[in-house]
Amino acid sequence: MTDDIAALPKAEFAFPGPLRDKLLAAVLSGAKTSTTGLLAAYEAEDEALPEVGARFAVVDSAELPVAVIETTEVRVVPIGEVDLAHAVDEGEGDTSLDTWRATHDEFFTSAPMREILGDPGFTVTDATLVVLERFRVVERLG
Repeated sequence: MTDDIAALPKAEFAFPGPLRDKLLAAVLSGAKTSTTGLLAAYEAEDEALPEVGARFAVVDSAELPVAVIETTEVRVVPIGEVDLAHAVDEGEGDTSLDTWRATHDEFFTSAPMREILGDPGFTVTDATLVVLERFRVVERLG
């Protein structure tokens, strides 16, 4: 499979830097098996939603592939309906929906995300649609 890595679409967890590094460590350890993205970001970047069975090359902060993941579930829901199991499975140490929501609201309203969205005043409400994705690591690289 390794020969086909370059042909896979990229999976980028957060923006390059310390948060991405932390999330990649969680993916590689098996602690992170889910992720959440803004539906509006997919739309702004004209990016198709992941589909069950799709494989992605997970890249590190240097844009180098470190693993291949396969999507096992995709749901689009209002952020106010995200359940604790999904939050815990993100592998970031959240043990309550309140802490999960606070960190996601902060990320989704960050300057880089607002730039992607083309909306400098973007805010998150309970009705904001998010893409909940579950995945499994199928190959570790390097």
